[in-house]
Parts: sequence; C-alpha cells; structure tokens
Amino acid sequence: MKQDLLSFKDWTAEQLKDLLTLAKTIKANPSAYRTALDGLSVVALFEKPSLRTRVSFDIGINKLGGHLVYLDSQSNKLVGREDVKDMGANLACWADAIVARVFAHSTLEELAESAKVPVINALCDMYHPCQAVADYLTISEHYDDLSQVKVAYIGDGNNVTHSLMLVGVALGCEVVVVTPKGHEVDPEIVKLSQARAQEFGGKLTISNDVQDAVGSQVLYTDTWLSMGDDTPLADIKDTFAGFEIDEALMEKTGAEYVLHCQPAHRDLEISGSLIDSDASLLMQQAENRMHGQNAILVQLLASNFKPKN
Repeated sequence: MKQDLLSFKDWTAEQLKDLLTLAKTIKANPSAYRTALDGLSVVALFEKPSLRTRVSFDIGINKLGGHLVYLDSQSNKLVGREDVKDMGANLACWADAIVARVFAHSTLEELAESAKVPVINALCDMYHPCQAVADYLTISEHYDDLSQVKVAYIGDGNNVTHSLMLVGVALGCEVVVVTPKGHEVDPEIVKLSQARAQEFGGKLTISNDVQDAVGSQVLYTDTWLSMGDDTPLADIKDTFAGFEIDEALMEKTGAEYVLHCQPAHRDLEISGSLIDSDASLLMQQAENRMHGQNAILVQLLASNFKPKN
C-alpha cells in the first residue's frame, strides 16, 4: 500500500527518528545507496519557482540511481488548466512518485487521492515537511539528544513554522514560536502540535514576546515577505521591528546556532554578518535538504532496499 508524505502530522516519534537515522546513514555512505531508486522515475510538479527544492531533489534522485522529470506550470496554479484528479491519475501511469510544490494543500490532497503512487509535499501553503527533515537533521548533527534542545522560531508564522512544530515536538524538542501579533501560526496546527507534544514528550510555546526565546540553543527565522506577497517593505519593517535575528539577539538568548530555510534577506529578518558567522548553519541546512529528501524517497519507494557495503 502506498504511503504519501503531505504533512508528517500522522508520523510517530519512532518513524521520524528512523527517518533521521536513515538520512544520516545515506549522507555518510552515499555510494551504498547508489542504486536505491534504480529503474524508478519521479515527476517533480512545480507551481512555484525554486532553487534549493528543485536542485536538491534533482541531484538527490540522480545520486540514488533514479530519474527525475521536471514539470512546471509557468508559476501558475494547476487548478483550472486540467482537473487535478485527472493529472494525478495520468502521472501515476508512468511515474513511480510525484513530488509537488504547490500553492494550496488541497491540490496535494487531490493528487494523493487520485494517484496510485506516493505523493511528496515539496511545499504548500500549510506545510513544508521536507524542510523540517533538513532542519532537525542539521540540529541533530550538533546535539545528540533532541529532547534536550530548545528551538525558537522568530518571525512570520507560516508553512515552515507549522512543520517545524509538528516534527519538533514529536522528536521531544522544546519548540518556541515567537511572532508579531497578527502573524501567528494556524490555531488548528497549534492544537495538533500540542497534542503531539503531550503524546511524544515535546513542549510547545506560542508567544508574541521575544523574551520567550531566552535559553534556546537554536534560533530560526524565515523571510517576512513570502513569494508573491506585495506588501510594501516599509510596512513589513514596522510590523516586524524587534523580531530581527542578529548577534545581539543571539547573545541575549544564549543561542549557539542560527537557522534560516532561505532565501534570506540579509539585514532584514537576519543580519548578513550572522549568516556569515560560525554560528550560522544555513549551508549545512541547505545541504541537508538533499540528504533528508533522499531518506524520504528511500523510505517511501524502496524501503526493502539493501544497501551495498
């Protein structure tokens, strides 16, 4: 029976830990997985432009011995051009999986319902699960016990934040989300994350006060202006004043490292000097997109693969 990856909200702590272990194993010994996707083809269906997601999937699938077919829709929504249900069913006639980067989560749900092959969420308006795998893979390479780690996300509550919460609390992390008023995360996902925290031992704090980030080992931010957002920059600066991550905030909170899923706007949500500092894990995080996604692909498409010694 096929398994989709749309959000991680139904993955257990054990499944997530196993996925991170697999990602580390593939990263440490890529040649052992050189044929994991031998003979398999993956369609990458992108409504939205991308650098890290497209390149990391393309090269990653190649490293696993698979073949990627990239389809874009000229940055337009798939809905309306052709029924998504028909599109999913057609693609499943040829492809072994569909990686979709879309505007609306409902598009992914329709694809998953109609396609007989796994559908992987490469980003939608509600979740960014592949990014969360890269995030916690990166953090776990610096801290052996994630249950002892406090991660503070500071900025706009968005799809990245939602996945950071859902995965982090299941792994036992303390996750703090600090946003300006009016930019909070989705309350239903907060409720779900709190339930997962109670089940798996993590902790979640939702706040509008940067002071709640004190004691964090890792600070995390994302762009304040999402792709396609035409809000004037002056308005954004006023709204997010005091939520910038820089050396002063690192010192105030005691954090050792900083994350950003990129693209980053230097000296806006994060200082350029911090990006270039020893505290920055941005490039490690970007590299780990590929290793995390490769683990997802192996798990969903080749779980019985026996790596070569």
